[in-house]
Amino acid sequence: MAEGLMKQLYGHDAYIQSAGVRNDLEIDGFAIAVCAELGVELSRHKSRSFDEMQDWGDDLSSYDLVIALSPASQRRALDLTRTAHLDVEYWPILDPTGIGEGREARLVGYRQTRDQIRERLIARFGEPTNLPK
Repeated sequence: MAEGLMKQLYGHDAYIQSAGVRNDLEIDGFAIAVCAELGVELSRHKSRSFDEMQDWGDDLSSYDLVIALSPASQRRALDLTRTAHLDVEYWPILDPTGIGEGREARLVGYRQTRDQIRERLIARFGEPTNLPK
């Protein structure tokens, strides 16, 4: 979700790659739905783990910043910084999985998460540069 929102807000001003502690294979349908509401396409996006990034040749030292959205990803990112010099920021974002009963209630939780991420991106990186004026 964060990668799609970042690209929407800032275009190609920065290179961003989302990764997690583990590979969940497919993006959650609720995340796809709430991002589509803002015009962010996630349906073709595949998640990958930090280990897969390294296995596929991504040099983690070429990144400047890791933004961790969960305590587990923060711990893994801090482990990685022992061998690669990059900054790690932890943003405690609501995990919407398992919240709410029924489709509408779950969508509300995912919208909250989406909006938290979007607000944090703007607070950290400034006003969007890629939105139509």
